[in-house]
Amino acid sequence: MLQSFFTGLTGMFNFSKTLDNVSNNIANMNTPGYRGTDTFFRSLNAGEQGIGTTIEDSSTRLQSGEIRQTGNSTDLAITGKGMFVLRNNSGELFYTRAGQFSLNADNILIDTATGMEVMSISDAGNLEKIDITNRRTLPAVATTAVKISGNLSSTATTAEITPVTIYDAAGKAHELKLKLENPTTSVDIWTVSIQDSTGTELGTGEVRFDNTGAPLTGFNTINANLTFSGVSQAVTFDFGTPGLFSGTTQFSGSTSTAGVKEINGNGVLGIIKVSFDEKGIMQFKYSNGDIKTGQQIALAGFSNEANLELASGGMYQTSSKMPAQYGRPSESIFGAIQGGSIELSNVDLTKEFADIMIIQRGYQASSRAMSVSNELIEQLYNNTRG
Repeated sequence: MLQSFFTGLTGMFNFSKTLDNVSNNIANMNTPGYRGTDTFFRSLNAGEQGIGTTIEDSSTRLQSGEIRQTGNSTDLAITGKGMFVLRNNSGELFYTRAGQFSLNADNILIDTATGMEVMSISDAGNLEKIDITNRRTLPAVATTAVKISGNLSSTATTAEITPVTIYDAAGKAHELKLKLENPTTSVDIWTVSIQDSTGTELGTGEVRFDNTGAPLTGFNTINANLTFSGVSQAVTFDFGTPGLFSGTTQFSGSTSTAGVKEINGNGVLGIIKVSFDEKGIMQFKYSNGDIKTGQQIALAGFSNEANLELASGGMYQTSSKMPAQYGRPSESIFGAIQGGSIELSNVDLTKEFADIMIIQRGYQASSRAMSVSNELIEQLYNNTRG
């Protein structure tokens, strides 16, 4: 009879502990990457006699949460298996599904909530921090080629192409103009004067056309050696492919329409956006529209994620008995990356409320068993007094 009292007490105690777990799940329903846990009981026995229950273990729910867009290009979500790898200042590794990442003042990608470094995976399979310091700018590239297209009127005697913006090796821009003259004595020959913004001549050349109006072989380009800040720079002015009409042409017309089609080279370019593709590879977009690639996000997999140890902030750790398997998104067992998004908690409120009702009834029943035991003991004492 006394045992039933203590058996009911174990039920009340364990149902109250289970309510703590359910309360924690509900409290974290809006925590990015949080995975709910379930509590399981185990029967206690003394021989064949049951003496109550105890909490055997807590199990992590492995299903993914809802993915929601954030508009922040460095926020990441995993559509499939895998966890992000974080490293703290002591070199310890943590694992999470919450991909709320940002670049700190040192240009290192970190977890926004904890400040831990986000790990990438190298070609050799090693974990490395993501540092974009050397990606913030692209160096200047001197202009070496200028392509001209459009029509030079066969009835005109002069034409001007401006502006022609080129870059020197230091990335400084220079405004040039091309002045063309077509003597009436030879309508298929144009002399070209390359001038700076003040009208000073920097170089000269000649462009010729055949009787079809297409550039003539040997006279379709002008090679000029320009000097900026004491440094010589070779620039080719290309008026088109001989015999073709894809570049500059000479047809009759009231006005000339020739102009710059393409110029290579650039000044120092600044980064305007950092993002990730589905393979977790960083994409850097620069001010001229160029896109370069960088490091690749590392993902970790485990033989049984349910056995991971929950740390603070919705992060997990593992033991030497269950080492992590590192890999790349969209390869092997790992899912793809969805940039500009985060994974929300996988807590289902409907299930939590159902568990609360079961806990409440279980607690009441265990309490009732204790009450009945107490009444029986009281009745026994009353009988012995009589």
